[in-house]
Amino acid sequence: MTVESYLPTLGTVITTALIDSINPCAIGVLILLISVMITFRTKGDMLKYGLIYIAAVYITYISAGLGILYFLSVIPLTISEYISIIVGSLIVVAGLIEIKDFFWYGQGITLSIPAERAKQIHEMTKKITLPGIILLGAFVAGVELPCTGGPYLAILLVLSQNFNIVAFFMLVFYNIIFVMPLVVILFMVYFGYTKVQNLKRWKQANRTYMRLGTGILLIFLGWLLILIANGTITFN
Repeated sequence: MTVESYLPTLGTVITTALIDSINPCAIGVLILLISVMITFRTKGDMLKYGLIYIAAVYITYISAGLGILYFLSVIPLTISEYISIIVGSLIVVAGLIEIKDFFWYGQGITLSIPAERAKQIHEMTKKITLPGIILLGAFVAGVELPCTGGPYLAILLVLSQNFNIVAFFMLVFYNIIFVMPLVVILFMVYFGYTKVQNLKRWKQANRTYMRLGTGILLIFLGWLLILIANGTITFN
């Protein structure tokens, strides 16, 4: 039986973006960056460079999204359907790996950023210049996209099924939600509502729950992609 749908709904986009936005890597790098700037720079510099970092993450993520959507729009429909099924299956597997990390964090196969890349990011946070911060934001977004970008890829594949001006603004809105926790964290530290040490403890205490939420969402989105690809769900 075929189910006709206007998916993706705004609710689907918002829910996926909210869960994707609780991203351990982007948040962790921002916390590290803030801690470095608090030690060596003024609060004004912290705010300025923090916002530049967030803007670089946003621009990189939305540029990657538009590039993937363009690729999906130019390939034949039959090939696109097979890609959706393959990617949907991989996203389900990624969801199971994320849920595994809720119970056995970091053991066996994991979607965490490799230690070598994490070390590179740590070194880049020490280069607090305007070009360095822009490069850091772009590098973090580029590194985390293959590792933790499952929800984003799933939404892109769903949007590509019926990409128009409304879907474009959904993509823009998705990415605004994605970086919003970074903006909130930055302003909380700037205005003195919290300390970096508290943020570090919060991230450490909740990292497994982040993985669990992401895993459940990935399994749902993966199955959704498979159902769309095999024609069980179709767009009007």
